[in-house]
Amino acid sequence: MTRIVAAAPALPAHRYEQQVITDAFAGVVLPDGGDRRLLNSLHEATSVRHRHLALPLEQYAGLDGFGAANDVFIRVGTELGEQAIRTALDAVQLDPVDVDIVMTTSVTGVAAPSLDARLVPRLGLRPDVRRIPMFGLGCVAGAAGLARLHDLLLGDPDAVAVLLSVELCSLTLQRDDASTANLVASGLFGDGAGAVVLLGEQRAAALGLAGPQVVATRSRFYPDTERVMGWDIGGSGFRIVLSASVADVVEENLGHDMTTFLGDNDLKVDDVVTWLAHPGGPKVLNAMIRTLGLPAGALDRTWRSLADVGNLSSASVLHVLAAAMAEPPPPPGSPGVLLAMGPGFCSELVLVRW
Repeated sequence: MTRIVAAAPALPAHRYEQQVITDAFAGVVLPDGGDRRLLNSLHEATSVRHRHLALPLEQYAGLDGFGAANDVFIRVGTELGEQAIRTALDAVQLDPVDVDIVMTTSVTGVAAPSLDARLVPRLGLRPDVRRIPMFGLGCVAGAAGLARLHDLLLGDPDAVAVLLSVELCSLTLQRDDASTANLVASGLFGDGAGAVVLLGEQRAAALGLAGPQVVATRSRFYPDTERVMGWDIGGSGFRIVLSASVADVVEENLGHDMTTFLGDNDLKVDDVVTWLAHPGGPKVLNAMIRTLGLPAGALDRTWRSLADVGNLSSASVLHVLAAAMAEPPPPPGSPGVLLAMGPGFCSELVLVRW
């Protein structure tokens, strides 16, 4: 089995209270003289209290188009990616030259060479490191990245793999767009990165490192949901697609998918000790609680992450994982589930054991 031995979050230095961000972004997303009541209401409803941003707030109004925003994505994203990977490797006393596979995921900027390529010389990764850049999975990519690296490590049990997520959601903010989707996004999403170190079974045994083992994974795709979540990409960059039906899709599908997944591994929902869920927003989390029948407190780590930093797209579930791994571990053998959902619409489920 693959073992997750380290998880490290990384956040930009510019941290603001939600109301301060609301006040600043109002001048960017609303037309002159626009009514702020809906913006205020939607931002308050996110349950977000603080967010970290790639740039100081006063610089967003001066971003001149998609190119300028993407240049910031590459610069800041590379810096945060380096920080996250170094922190994760240092936590288990591994060096960049030990890394055999690096997978990067993002859906808030584009780069060619990709972020992982730019990090090879900065980190001192080996010239023969296997690089896998992923784009387009959105919020689900943190969980999907863990699952796909697990697939690779089953065939290469002596390897060291790193998953890096970098999401700078604030750079996708659309000017003069008072649509409900843009207003919600401007209040829900934050900026951040996360890195996870995974070891193949033989490498984990040789190094004797602790951490949850990946037992099984499952991908689920829901047809005819392409307009539930995603981007319309044009001259102004990334314009959010965010349907009010997201929570409904979660509630209609996740319960059955989870029950079947756990049942195939001789488990029930009540057997799961640790839930590591992507903080998609209050409506999505409440739908998750209802459809899974989760007890009070099961998603406390996720709610705290949402309040502290907002929804970081694919990086969020890695922050929740890092928080869980920083706590005293549950009894050996305890099952946990890491899960996220994203554009497609789709879900990714990862069963782990401590």
